[in-house]
Amino acid sequence: MRVVSLVPSLTEAVAVTLPGLLVGATDWCTHPGDLDVPRVGGSKYPDLDRLHALRPDLVLVNTEENRREDAAALAAAGVPVRVTGPRTVDQALTELADLLRDLGAPAEPDWLAAARRAWADLPESSVARRAVVPVWRRPWVVLGADTFAGDVLRRLGVCNGYADHPDRYPRPSLAQLRATAPDLVVLPDEPYLFTRDDGPEAFAGLPCALVSGRHLTWYGPSLAEAPALLADQLANPVVVAG
Repeated sequence: MRVVSLVPSLTEAVAVTLPGLLVGATDWCTHPGDLDVPRVGGSKYPDLDRLHALRPDLVLVNTEENRREDAAALAAAGVPVRVTGPRTVDQALTELADLLRDLGAPAEPDWLAAARRAWADLPESSVARRAVVPVWRRPWVVLGADTFAGDVLRRLGVCNGYADHPDRYPRPSLAQLRATAPDLVVLPDEPYLFTRDDGPEAFAGLPCALVSGRHLTWYGPSLAEAPALLADQLANPVVVAG
């Protein structure tokens, strides 16, 4: 089977579990670091001509990572498409197991079993911190309702202040964000690269946790280490003086 992945999470999952199966990936598929396959452009705007030239038997897409029209164009051209879109950790674990089994994995990989244990063994949090979670600025975009990253944070004792918003990715102003008076601001390093010098200054006086975007939003091998890593990052926020 020849597989092209347009989803960084799934690129990593397939590459480490079934080496040799992938024949193409996006420019944003950064893991594993030694992956050597042709690139087909970005996940939002892949080069479909380059993709077709790879003669894939299957293309992996995601409801958030990729555009519906690209998936439809591939299907219309007769290319089988596998669509994923977990909204919770449990859904991610199930979708990964099903995908890898269908691709020919003889057994559940060790990293997936480790991820199941890591999330099952999380202690019950007695205190829930209310947070806003920007994923972009200029304009500001935050996590809203029904997102995978929101479920990850919830399991780690962080309640998304925009979880009840009608939009999955609201675009409030900075003044509106600050007016919610959150206990914590969670700033991932992707898709927008928030850093100590780019992000916390907008929320002066508020604790800002700089976290790994890969561990917050990817569903793949990173799930095994995500609970411990994110818990540590959430516990050590920075505060910029007002």
